[in-house]
Amino acid sequence: MVSNLLHHLDTHKSMGPDGIHPRVLRELAEVLTKPLSIIYQQSWLTREVPVDWRLANVMPIHKKGWKEDLGNCRPVSLTLVLRKIMEQITLSAITQHIQDNQVIRLSQHGFMKGRSCLTNLTCFYDKVTCTACPGVEDQQHY
Repeated sequence: MVSNLLHHLDTHKSMGPDGIHPRVLRELAEVLTKPLSIIYQQSWLTREVPVDWRLANVMPIHKKGWKEDLGNCRPVSLTLVLRKIMEQITLSAITQHIQDNQVIRLSQHGFMKGRSCLTNLTCFYDKVTCTACPGVEDQQHY
């Protein structure tokens, strides 16, 4: 998984506070996969993120209106690319656990892959009109 994520890094994204550009990580993916896998595994087991990976550059991004007015800016945190990869791995593990153990009911649409407000409304409409909701086997969840 680490190798795949490194190989598919977007090289047009900005680098984090460590100054390592995603292009460098992508080009060195073969060399970095093993040591990063060890770091990620150790971090998972100890439930600790490496201290250096907690750093972030907070940058103001202009929303609208006058650029001089700080109220028209929102803070964006630029974190390390390696940390973002670790977050993707963690998200994948949690999502897999949730799916495998059926933690979330089939009627849940928010933040589920392939489901949205539109699919929620469609299923609600189908339920109200007494038709089946595609992809949902157990209608008792509604």
